[in-house]
Amino acid sequence: MPRSGTERTFFGLSTVQAVVLGVVICALALTLAVPLRTYLSQRSEADRLAAERVELEQHLEDLQWQQEQIEDPAWIESQARDRLGLVRPGETPYKVQLPGDWKPPEPDAPETPPSTGAWHSDLWQRLTEQPEAGVPTG
Repeated sequence: MPRSGTERTFFGLSTVQAVVLGVVICALALTLAVPLRTYLSQRSEADRLAAERVELEQHLEDLQWQQEQIEDPAWIESQARDRLGLVRPGETPYKVQLPGDWKPPEPDAPETPPSTGAWHSDLWQRLTEQPEAGVPTG
């Protein structure tokens, strides 16, 4: 059938052909969209897991290094000297105090009044005592 001059064309295709081509392109796009989305989500998950694996391997290396140190008697001795202040028998420990490191001694806790024997008497005595000057009440 010859084409009439009044028939509309779209990029050299008739209207019906252009609609069919559009439907086919949309169907292909929808068909490819789901697998592409799945691929991209799995790819990002694989990247995240790879980064987590590298981090865990680094942590494992740190723990292995720490285990080697803990098993070393020289390291244990140095930690006992530094942290606990222990010395070997026959050694004399010295503690050097630099001028900037001095702190005034902390005041001792106030003396408790002598006990009268019964707990209720002690409680009543503490409640009825006058508070010392400079000590806030309440």
